[in-house]
Amino acid sequence: MRRLFPVTDETAAPGGRSGTSGGGRGGPGGGGGEDGAGREWSLAELAAAYAYPEAEAEAEAGSGPGGGREPWLRANMVSTLDGAAQHEGRSQPISCPADMRIFGTLRALADVVLVGAETVRQEGYRPARARAEFAAAREAAGQGPAAAIAVVSASLDLDFSLPLFASPLVPTLILTGSAAPPDRVAAAEAAGVRVVTAGEGVGVDPGRAVRALAERGYTRLLTEGGPRLLGQLVAAGVLDELCLTVAPMLTAGDAQRIAGGPTVTLPRRFALKSMLEEDGFLFTRYARP
Repeated sequence: MRRLFPVTDETAAPGGRSGTSGGGRGGPGGGGGEDGAGREWSLAELAAAYAYPEAEAEAEAGSGPGGGREPWLRANMVSTLDGAAQHEGRSQPISCPADMRIFGTLRALADVVLVGAETVRQEGYRPARARAEFAAAREAAGQGPAAAIAVVSASLDLDFSLPLFASPLVPTLILTGSAAPPDRVAAAEAAGVRVVTAGEGVGVDPGRAVRALAERGYTRLLTEGGPRLLGQLVAAGVLDELCLTVAPMLTAGDAQRIAGGPTVTLPRRFALKSMLEEDGFLFTRYARP
């Protein structure tokens, strides 16, 4: 993997240089040192490259994790060159091993993963698992052993016997509206699911959902879509960051884009924070200014 942006002395040099990272804040996680071209980055290097903003600030200040954080919602999505977010209903065919390493790293950094009910059904979602490589870092950050999964669902039309609900390491949450079917709410709670009301009527209000999660101590938020949920988050103006993998593939067809649903009044401009590359895949990170 190699870093394309931000540009350092190494990335700016013709062909770059390969090797291991230098000392201090050098290497793939910061300025200076080698850019890691020509080798697979370690999980620690990926974690440094994708650190949440407050973690970056704490590292620079030399302070430990503190309370009172503002929630930060990032999305992790993959898209082909022609804009398809999935192939035959699933994202796996347009992914790659490096994308999956980043996928796992982003989950390991998050307090909670926000996901739409249709994505849970289509992708066969399972609970987030504890990973030994991140155990010490999560403990130091005051996090549990793994991220919780929070499913956004108006109908609660879900199979509560699945491992995501029946046997998670961390209890799964469902975000729903106040008019959710009472029998489905009761079935979810009987299965050990934590049901959180985050909207009036049948739907979920994105801003209220973010606040509800933050009130429960989940401030490092990650969403993996699907496109309809991401579109709602974008339209509500609550998305802070987009980690987008651009796959060097063309699929044509009528697959969804990474975000669908309501249109914003004016396009929102995000700033490029970093860009990595491996095997033709681009791993971009954009954040609100």
